[in-house]
Amino acid sequence: MSGPKDKQRPMTQVVYSAYDARMNFLKINGIRLEVRSIVGASNKSPLVFLHEGLGSVSLWAQRGQDWPQTVCTATGRAGLVYSRRGYGQSEAVSDVRHSGRLQPDYMHREAWDLLPALLQQLQIEKPVLLGHSDGATIALLHASRSPVSACIAMAPHVLVEDIALQSIAQARLAFESGALRERLSRHHNDVDGAFWQWNDVWLSLGFSSFDIRPDCQRIAAPLLLIQGLDDAYGTLRQLDEIALAVPHAQQLRLVNCGHSPHRDQPEASLAVITEFLKNCA
Repeated sequence: MSGPKDKQRPMTQVVYSAYDARMNFLKINGIRLEVRSIVGASNKSPLVFLHEGLGSVSLWAQRGQDWPQTVCTATGRAGLVYSRRGYGQSEAVSDVRHSGRLQPDYMHREAWDLLPALLQQLQIEKPVLLGHSDGATIALLHASRSPVSACIAMAPHVLVEDIALQSIAQARLAFESGALRERLSRHHNDVDGAFWQWNDVWLSLGFSSFDIRPDCQRIAAPLLLIQGLDDAYGTLRQLDEIALAVPHAQQLRLVNCGHSPHRDQPEASLAVITEFLKNCA
């Protein structure tokens, strides 16, 4: 998906299967990114999927369910899925623990610099953003400054909570023991870079003051918030704070659900997303 000709063709002409050996790539701001496009059944605003802190294109499709394809089919929309730098098959970050270390504003930079450049190159205007965890935060930040048709945030982070830091510290132990590293290595070309760039910045002193509540106040687009009651990375305070900043936000709070609503409660999550986007249209 690179080259001058690709810049001119509509994204819906590029088909990629999560289980296909082919890969598609785009170079955005000089960075080579893994991209998957899903054909839609209508000309409605496409969905742009933004993955979690350790996610990737392939990690959206687990447990026999291709979540992006499922949502696109249910809503009749085209879809765009990409792996951020250092994740999946996207370009790695050199010396990720030192000179390449992420800064506390890394999600701001993704939302305000790279994502707009990606959408511009693919000629996508006013997309529907669907983000999970870090991706949900990026979606909120982008929607605070750029026009979107709607924004769906699953398990977002708008401020740092102790519960998140404790779970991220536990993830470090699991990665160092080898179990988590082995699971993630199936999805990331540079598994060590993918893990440490996320883990190090979240557990850094500079990240403790992370707070995007003032940015959320500028979100005018329709907004749907989804979170599990058993989320190990954040309490329902995250949704409460967003609701204070964005009074028109709709919410779904799921029982028997952890940090990943699309994996733990896929039917309920899909139903509310489908209805939400139907009403937005």
